[in-house]
Amino acid sequence: MKKFIFPLGVLAALVMLASISFFWWGENSKPASLDAAFQDFLVVRGRGASQIGEALYQEGLIRSPLAFKAYVQVSSKAAKIQAGQFRISPSFPLVKVVDTLTKPPSELWVTIPEGLRREEIVERFIKGIEVKESEIPTFREQFLDESLGQEGYLFPDTYLFPRTATASTIVKRMRSTFELRAKELEDAISSSSLSLDETIALASIIERETKTDDERAVVAGILLNRLEIGMGLQVDATVQYAVATANCGAATECNWWPVLTRDDLSINSPFNSYRLRGLPPSPIASPGLSSLKAAVSPEETDYLYYLHDADGGIHYAETLAEHNENVRKYLGK
Repeated sequence: MKKFIFPLGVLAALVMLASISFFWWGENSKPASLDAAFQDFLVVRGRGASQIGEALYQEGLIRSPLAFKAYVQVSSKAAKIQAGQFRISPSFPLVKVVDTLTKPPSELWVTIPEGLRREEIVERFIKGIEVKESEIPTFREQFLDESLGQEGYLFPDTYLFPRTATASTIVKRMRSTFELRAKELEDAISSSSLSLDETIALASIIERETKTDDERAVVAGILLNRLEIGMGLQVDATVQYAVATANCGAATECNWWPVLTRDDLSINSPFNSYRLRGLPPSPIASPGLSSLKAAVSPEETDYLYYLHDADGGIHYAETLAEHNENVRKYLGK
């Protein structure tokens, strides 16, 4: 009979452990409270199960972050949790909380990168907040109407909007975000020789013409040098804007930043900085904060020319002869 003592002891221990686990799960999977009111809970993109569980616990929506993590991992639901804002009640049991987080959120994240024009931005929102197919034409038209004259002032950022957000609401939010971020540069803008509109126009060119933060201030200095001596800006981005505006019209899918041909450089447009001197009449895209900072705090330089090689590296020159040599050396032309 002794040979059965050890296995029976192990079995008893396992039964006890299972009982404790069952009791622990039963207690920690219950609703956090009887309060039936709903709360807005935000899942930030990139957060893991541990961080989400801790946030739910801190906001009084679950009893145990450990129980949350264990459940989403065992049930393979961790990867199904979506980023966005959710309506959750403390009266939800843990299983229902997790189920809510794996369903479409009430609000969605939409990222608008730097350097887009209005026609590109609206398409990002159509996709981002999942506008219904039947409502897309109206939404697009309203967005473009509401944002008319605000090119460059729709701040590129990551936004959280409900699926029901109107085009008008989105445009106002983007414009107010711009005004809030621009306050950081108020003193620099007021002491600049450029007006606010000119500063934003310059920043939009910098955004389209540069690839890294390090080169933005230098390119800003180069462009201001050209303006100071009455030289044409001669930047491809402004001509791309002009060509796309002329060719795309009301198209919803278009190459808004086309590769330019020699003929394009002679397009009759106030945005053609190869034919006309000075800044374009308005911004050509939405600049980010680093481009805005570069526009108001340019680096003093003697350079007048720049170009990017095939690998994205930038090369500067003080004279046209030096620039032509860079063209030959780095672009093989």
